[in-house]
Amino acid sequence: MVKQLSAWLLVLSSGAVSAASVVEQINQNAHMGVATCASSVCHGSSQQFKESNVWQNEFARWQEYDPHANKALQALRSAEGQAMARKLGLGDATQAKVCLDCHADNPPADKRGERFQASDGVGCEACHGGAEQWLTSHADKGVPHADNVAKGLYPTDDPVKRAELCLSCHMGTADRMITHRIMGAGHPRLSFELDTFTWLPEVTHYEIDEDYIARKGDFNGVRDWGIGQGVAAANLLDTLTDPRHGWDGIFPELVLFDCHACHKRMDSKRWAARPGTGLGPGVVRLNDANLVMFRHVLAAVDASAASRIGTMTRGLHQATTQSRDATAAAARSLSAEIRRLLPRLAEASWGGDSLMPILDSLLADGERGEFVDYASAEQAAMAASSVIVAFETAKAIDAAKAEQLRARVDAVYERVKDENAYQMGAFVNALRELRRAAAQG
Repeated sequence: MVKQLSAWLLVLSSGAVSAASVVEQINQNAHMGVATCASSVCHGSSQQFKESNVWQNEFARWQEYDPHANKALQALRSAEGQAMARKLGLGDATQAKVCLDCHADNPPADKRGERFQASDGVGCEACHGGAEQWLTSHADKGVPHADNVAKGLYPTDDPVKRAELCLSCHMGTADRMITHRIMGAGHPRLSFELDTFTWLPEVTHYEIDEDYIARKGDFNGVRDWGIGQGVAAANLLDTLTDPRHGWDGIFPELVLFDCHACHKRMDSKRWAARPGTGLGPGVVRLNDANLVMFRHVLAAVDASAASRIGTMTRGLHQATTQSRDATAAAARSLSAEIRRLLPRLAEASWGGDSLMPILDSLLADGERGEFVDYASAEQAAMAASSVIVAFETAKAIDAAKAEQLRARVDAVYERVKDENAYQMGAFVNALRELRRAAAQG
C-alpha cells in the first residue's frame, strides 16, 4: 500500500494530477445508473451478506441514510435552493449545471446509459466513476481490484485520489468552482476534513477487515487526515494563483479567504492578532485552516518541515498585503513544498508515539492565539477526533483510555458547535484538557 500511495504522491508532486483529470476520470466511461447497482444479489440486499467481500447492502444504505442521495438533490428543489438560483440568474436550480455538478451525478449527455437518471442525486458513479467497463468484472472475485481501476473504477481507497475527488465538491476546484457569489446568494459555508467525513456513519458502506486489506492495502486515519490537509491546502493555493479562477473582477476570489474575517458585527470590536499571519486589523485573511493543520501533522514526522511550512504560510499572508505577483510567488512556493512533503506522510509509520507530538502542536498553537479564526478551530476539532480514533483503531491506546479521550474530544467539539458563539479561550481550555488526559498513563 505504501508503494501505491508513494506512486500517486510522486505524480501529485510533479503537478501532473489536477482536479480536471479527476472529473475526466469519473466521466471517461458511460454512467449506467444507480439502478444497475440495486439488484438484491449485487448491492441492493436488505442486509449484509456473510460470505461476501463487501456488505452488498450498499444501495439500501445509500438510499435510506446517505445525504448524497436523500439531501443533495432535494436541496436544489427546496425554496432556499430555488431562491439562490434566482439570485444568481440561473433559472431552475435542478437544471443548472453549476448546481448539478455537485448536487447530482452530472456526466455529459453522451456518457449516460439507458438506465441513468439525474434525479437519483449523487449516485454510485459520481464517486466510483462510470461503470460501463467495470460493472460486470468488479463482481468477479477473480478480477483484481487494480484491473477494475484500469477500466475506470475510481480508486477511492487511495487517500490522495479520494481527497481530490471529495474536495472537488466539498471545497471547489477549477471544474466545480464554489464562488463567493454563490455563497453570497445563500450557499452554506463549506467545511471538510477527509478522515472525519470518510467515516461519517451516514456515508460509510465498508469496513477495514482482513479481506479489505488483502485487496486494497492497510488503512491509517492519521495518515489520511494529514494527506487530506495537504491536498486541500495545495488546492487552495493553486486556485489562488489561477488567473481564471483566483480573481473575480477587480477583487481576488473571496471564497478563498476566511469568512469570519469580514462577516461579523461592525460594532463587535473583537479583532485579535494571530501571530501566524503577522497581519494587523482590517486585513482580509486567507482561509489557511488546511495549511495550519498540515503543519500539525508534520510535527509528528519532521519538526523542521513543520516550522518551515509555518514560516512560509506567514510569508504568504504578508505577501497578500504587497502585490498580486508577490502573492502568486509565495503561493506557488508553498504549494510546491507541500507536494514535496506529502510522500513523507504516506511513508510514515504513524504508531502510538505520533499522538502526543500532534496534540502538543495543536495546543501550542491554541496557547499562542492561532485559533482566533473559527475555521482553524473547527479543523483542529476534527483533527483531535481523527487522531484519537486512528490510534484506538491501531490499538496504540486501549479501549478504556480511548473512551476517556472521546469524552474530551466531545468537549472540544462542543466549543465549535456554533460559529457565532465561538470563544477561543474556551476552545483552548478544552484542547488543554484533551492533551492532559492523553498524557496520563
